[in-house]
Amino acid sequence: MTALAADVCAGTITGTVLARGADEAAGAGGGNYQSRRYKFVEKIDYDSLEDFVVYIDQVMPARSGATTQAKMVQKEAAFEPHVLPVAVGTTVRWPNEDDIYHNVFSMSDTKEFDLGMYKKEKEPALVFDRTGRVDVFCSIHSKMHCIVLVVPNQYFAKADAKRKFVIRDVPAGTYKLRAWHERLPSRTLDVVVPETGDVKVDFVLGLGELPKY
Repeated sequence: MTALAADVCAGTITGTVLARGADEAAGAGGGNYQSRRYKFVEKIDYDSLEDFVVYIDQVMPARSGATTQAKMVQKEAAFEPHVLPVAVGTTVRWPNEDDIYHNVFSMSDTKEFDLGMYKKEKEPALVFDRTGRVDVFCSIHSKMHCIVLVVPNQYFAKADAKRKFVIRDVPAGTYKLRAWHERLPSRTLDVVVPETGDVKVDFVLGLGELPKY
């Protein structure tokens, strides 16, 4: 990777992230879903998937002025947001806005922890010092689940409702850009960021991207 100082030459990465299932014509995703036998079977609606994250997948210098603080809220017996992307080294606070106890914990290899039972009087904080996916749960409420995605640097973005993303002020250079979703294989593309202006990168994630055997 070659890059210049961000305050001298920097561009913007824009694009979209789409999702698709296996080719139904090949028999992988079709079938008689109208049958009474399968009326309660859930089929993934790829058009409704959310929480796509796009990030530069390599070590980079710290981004000037970027925040190193984030928050995962417990509210109405759910985590908000469901997916929280953060740069490695970020401190994440875990406030409980409910009037009931929660017990936040993770057994992920990237970050294993147990915050114990607490209500509003506490706001524990954790530093996420390794890259990777951290699945977090509540030991009291089985449906509570969120993901902290720890990425290598501060050049990342979460796609909006229209699946568009923008990563601003990226130093000019050549990078590996990765698109991620919790239920789909991630994908990496090479991107050349100009000294000024935008570069557009579009991703398609899905099982069709996996190798065939």
